[in-house]
Amino acid sequence: MSARCQVLGTVPGFGHSISHSHARTKRRWDPNVQKKRYWVPSLGRHVTLRVSAKGIKTIDRKGIDVVVAEILARGEKV
Repeated sequence: MSARCQVLGTVPGFGHSISHSHARTKRRWDPNVQKKRYWVPSLGRHVTLRVSAKGIKTIDRKGIDVVVAEILARGEKV
């Protein structure tokens, strides 16, 4: 599963882990992406989205119909 949120477009962040000796090694910070199933009344069906925890809060605030309309307007498949 890709580490990308379909609602917000959140992608992994990259940087370094720094040890006590100050040696740097590459690492990445993945967003908290979940697979979540929603009922969308405007489509009359369920959709499964890959959303981050912050994306779930966005759906709660805006509503699933508005968020799905934005995703479809970008040309993404739901």
